[in-house]
Amino acid sequence: MLENALLLDSKGQPIKQHHKVLSEDWDEIRAWSSVVYMPYHVSAVGKGASPASTMHSAKIGRIIVTRFAYGIPVNIGDWSPESGNAVVLTTIGGNARHRINASSSVETRPGQSFIVDCSRTDYYVDFDPDHLQLNLTIPHAVLEQTCRDWFGFVPGDALWQYKTSVGGEQSSWLALLQYAMCCIADAPDRLSNDRVGRHLEQTICIHLLNEWAARAGLDLESPSNNLAPRHVKIAEQFMMDYARQLPTMTDVAQAVQTSVRTLTNAFKQFRGYTPSSYLREQRLQGVRRDLQAGSGQVTVSQVAYAWGYINLGEFARAYRARFAELPSETYAQQTLASSVCLPEKAWQTALREVKEETDLTCYRFYSAEICEQSTKLIEIQSACCRSSSVS
Repeated sequence: MLENALLLDSKGQPIKQHHKVLSEDWDEIRAWSSVVYMPYHVSAVGKGASPASTMHSAKIGRIIVTRFAYGIPVNIGDWSPESGNAVVLTTIGGNARHRINASSSVETRPGQSFIVDCSRTDYYVDFDPDHLQLNLTIPHAVLEQTCRDWFGFVPGDALWQYKTSVGGEQSSWLALLQYAMCCIADAPDRLSNDRVGRHLEQTICIHLLNEWAARAGLDLESPSNNLAPRHVKIAEQFMMDYARQLPTMTDVAQAVQTSVRTLTNAFKQFRGYTPSSYLREQRLQGVRRDLQAGSGQVTVSQVAYAWGYINLGEFARAYRARFAELPSETYAQQTLASSVCLPEKAWQTALREVKEETDLTCYRFYSAEICEQSTKLIEIQSACCRSSSVS
């Protein structure tokens, strides 16, 4: 299948690499991965574990192809959105578990791939000790350009924030990857800058976008997906910038110098949803970012109020429908992750504040579930503190 990808050329000779291919040094591995992927945070599973990393790379146009393993089980997260890259991780050996959200994940076994645009959404993945990956790093700008050139429009976050697995044995996606690896084996240095490489880059992106969109429930070939007029794009940017101020549709229409009716019809035709739906999405995304960035200095209701939500029950219902978890769960996870074994009294105080917040919401919505989760968090933190004190 892909066992020899990036290792041997078509004559059976080792493909020349312009960097080290083996390393046991964390800093060296981090420097390499920051270049071929993007900066991210990696931690070994187990104390004192040292990496035994294998690192090979090649380019197909503007796509970076890598063969990579840490040689030990690791957890990876906090991928840098500023780098502007999407990644497609294909498992060659071992097993990888990719987090979709707080309550669900997807495992990929040999021959299966996972797609995530790290410039648009968060990403966490766990690799077992036998993992070996063949990865594609694709700039988001390249994917947008491909959409514009081939489909006549650029999809919104309904695609870019969707995480999914593709491929598998006998799949066309796996066959395309195998073909691409054969092309690299035939001409390892040519595909980075000649027309053959750009054609192959385009083929990979088109196939990937179609697979991705199909799983996200989008039809890239729909006649309604024509290139959106300028006032739609300006309206989107306006709503992104001022979502916290809760502008009315009249405000948005005036900002782009058109009528509410014209703006609404344009969104329906070129985006498949209304401008008010887009604004709701931006507000929910803003709340989520603030909850994930919180350090215990603000409460769930304070964040909700800051984004214009008055009815906390309706807010919690909308949040859960979008992210498959309650806002209090997002907040509590961040509080737990950022705490370093607080003293028991301080931790109980922090959890009581979280519970008081959730009680406001669970008055009419999911009260039993929230309270049960708060109790579990107290038990988890107590166990962490006991473990820390023993060690």
